[in-house]
Order: sequence, then structure tokens, then C-alpha cells
Amino acid sequence: MRLIFLGAPGTGKGTQASVLAEKYHIPQISTGDILRKAVADGTELGVKAKTIMESGGLVSDDIIIGLIDQRLAQDDCKAGYILDGFPRTIKQAEDLDEMLATSGIDAVIYFDVAEGEIVKRLTSRRTCTRCGYNHNMIYDPPVAGDRCAKCGAPVIQRDDDKEQTVRNRLAVYAEKTAPLIEYYKRQRKLYTVDGAQEVEKVRQDIIDLYEKLSV
Repeated sequence: MRLIFLGAPGTGKGTQASVLAEKYHIPQISTGDILRKAVADGTELGVKAKTIMESGGLVSDDIIIGLIDQRLAQDDCKAGYILDGFPRTIKQAEDLDEMLATSGIDAVIYFDVAEGEIVKRLTSRRTCTRCGYNHNMIYDPPVAGDRCAKCGAPVIQRDDDKEQTVRNRLAVYAEKTAPLIEYYKRQRKLYTVDGAQEVEKVRQDIIDLYEKLSV
């Protein structure tokens, strides 16, 4: 199965993608991971991306699509994959469709969560200053309010988890990425899961959908 996980920041798509990837032995692919590896490996596209990033610019769609193309050509993608958080724009989706003209995407799973719930989730996140573990003040709180349950180090609220930053990120998502919902709905590839449910229920819904689509 060739899948896209689509949803705003904080909807849980990354968490669920990692579980599904492990269960069905298919890779979870994000542009951030690909970009970091290409830069670290010093590939031709990685060198170009590094130069752009070091100058403070945004990596172009052409470079991102090129990196995705190289990644999907690898052997571990033959049985399928999950694109986690990509594409982010209509232009990227159109480029991806052109690139995958002979195979295509099988399904797009959209994580539907209300904005208020997303804000609550992200602003409740606290990150360990030592091991990087993410706690949540609602359902996975740190020890004694400010200590990591994993290693005991202090936890902090990162700047990008503060409310104004979260709302700014969601505004960008609404403008740039949310139009993909209709884009894939017109292709009859969009399947919606209620991402506001308990994590285990969301996971089971996705597994059930995967099994149904795989028949």
C-alpha cells in the first residue's frame, strides 16, 4: 500500500504512521528525515539543499520532489510506504502525481481533529532538556510537574509549542495544506479518521482501514 497521512500539526499522524510502518514492514517517510540524511550524506541534492538552508532560504519544491523520487526508488519501498506530512501544497501534490504516474498513491488518510483540540494538545507538550522525550501535561505528565519520567531531567515548553506559535502554524496549514483535502477527495482517494479519539481507537481504525484497502 502506498499511503499519504494528511493532517494538521498535532493530529497524531506521525505517531500512527510509525506504528503502521512497524506493523506492516513498510517505511515511514518524511521530508525532514530525507532532507537531513541527504545533507549528512553529501548527495548532489543534499549539497544544494544545504547551501539554500545555510543562506536562510526555503528548499524548493524541485529539490524536495527529487529527494522523494530517490527515496521511493529504494528497495524497501517496493511493498509500499507511508508519506508522513507530504505533500504540503497543491503544487507538491501535482508534482507527486506526475512523478508517480505509473503507480500512484493508493489512499490518503486524513486525520480530522478540531483546531481547539490541536491547540490544547500542542500547548500541553513539555520536552525533556536531556533525552528529548515529549510529555503531555494532560495524559502523560512529567514527574512532580517539571521532571522527565524517563531520565529525571527538567522539562520545558518549547517556543514552537506556545499558543501563539501553534495558532500561526495552524493558519499556515489552513492556507497551504488543507486544500489537499478537496484535491484528494476529487480523486476519490481520501479516507477520514477521527483523530480526536483515544490513541488506541485511532490506531485500530487505521489498521481496519488498511486491511480493508489491502483486499
